[in-house]
Amino acid sequence: MRKLPHKFVKKSMHGVLAMSLIMSAFTGCGVSQTAATSGEPEKDSFSLYGGDKDESDESAHDEESDSMDSNSEGFDTKSGEVADKTAEIEKLIDNYFYFDQDDEKREESYYDGIMRGLDDPYSVYYTKKEYEKMMEDDSGSFEGIGATVSKNLNQGTIYIVKPLEGSPAEKAGLLPNDIVVAVDDLEITTDMELDYVVDHIRGEKGSTVTLKVYREGEEDFLSIKIVRDTIENKTVEYEMLDNNIGYIKVEQFIDNTAGLYKEAVDSLQSQGAKGLVIDMRDNPGGIVPVVLEMVDYMVDDEAIAEGATEKGLLLETKNKDDKVMDRIDCSDGHKVDLPMVVLVNGNSASAAEIFTGCLRDYKLAKVVGTTTYGKGIVQSVMKLSDGSAIKITIAKYFLPSGDDIHKKGVDPDFEVELDESLRQKVTIEHDEDNQLQEALKHLND
Repeated sequence: MRKLPHKFVKKSMHGVLAMSLIMSAFTGCGVSQTAATSGEPEKDSFSLYGGDKDESDESAHDEESDSMDSNSEGFDTKSGEVADKTAEIEKLIDNYFYFDQDDEKREESYYDGIMRGLDDPYSVYYTKKEYEKMMEDDSGSFEGIGATVSKNLNQGTIYIVKPLEGSPAEKAGLLPNDIVVAVDDLEITTDMELDYVVDHIRGEKGSTVTLKVYREGEEDFLSIKIVRDTIENKTVEYEMLDNNIGYIKVEQFIDNTAGLYKEAVDSLQSQGAKGLVIDMRDNPGGIVPVVLEMVDYMVDDEAIAEGATEKGLLLETKNKDDKVMDRIDCSDGHKVDLPMVVLVNGNSASAAEIFTGCLRDYKLAKVVGTTTYGKGIVQSVMKLSDGSAIKITIAKYFLPSGDDIHKKGVDPDFEVELDESLRQKVTIEHDEDNQLQEALKHLND
């Protein structure tokens, strides 16, 4: 565990966008969180059970689990050795620990430790309060500062991907790529979970939070005081550009996103759109069934993707034994027959990569920008009997072509880095956005 001294932060900043990230976003298959800040919407998990799996209603698996425990090798939570060591530690704490103990925190730390022991940044434990908050974030609004926050897995730094336009974060002066080194009195260390930090950034409307950040080019840290407010989750925005090219920006995938997206496509087509630019840059992911509904709306049910053998395939998931867990096919009978370009960058993750990869595999769109994040694994959120929950990695997903993008990402057809001068801007005008201009060039050609 390390604090982030000025020298370390400054050195790490130069590689932030090139390194592996875990984003706590607006979450999905998710990866990033919107610090309402927002948060993944944390539920960027793909539940194979038609919704969050509720372990409180499960009893049939108990006998099987007990059998597996008794026959498994390695670490055994029920062994006398573990019980003795735990008791020994507890006794030392009771005898020597100087400060008052918070029994609730100590209890929660046990469950959190179980998940940390999996050494998987996507498998986590949620207290009852955290779970309830996560579920709220999938709705149309939340309370917080209005910024997407990510974690650089290699460096351990937590940074601002982008403040939402008009949000308290933007009004207070927070900028993209600001590295958070403290939240009020909480100093950020490299081993802190992103969810934990985001939980400290969030808060009720009208309350204040002070973020200490490192900003490239500044001699010292900046302290930015932000008054939290209600943040509207405007996940889809669209407009008609010159030459009848429709532009759709998708911020993340939550419950309302598919409906808003289809409305945008229909509206632009009714206005005479001759092509579409679909902007997935800085989209951390979200709820997988939502993105699959959006892709289904674009793809002809009878089409066969490049590399596939059966028509209409959108996604396939496989478990650790390489057995197919689920297969999702086109089914809505709708398609969109327009030239398209998808814009992506290194913060386009999870569900955003599914959208991009599917349209690429069906040859419906060219991809412009930089290689995406590379999150090709599936999580399921499982509610426990006391109202708490765990999110656990259960499978890997494969695109229609059969591509495995985990830790690889989706490569663009036309690689274009965003101009250096634009990387700390919250609002980038269309005429100065060199990646967008490249996308328009390929459509107009």
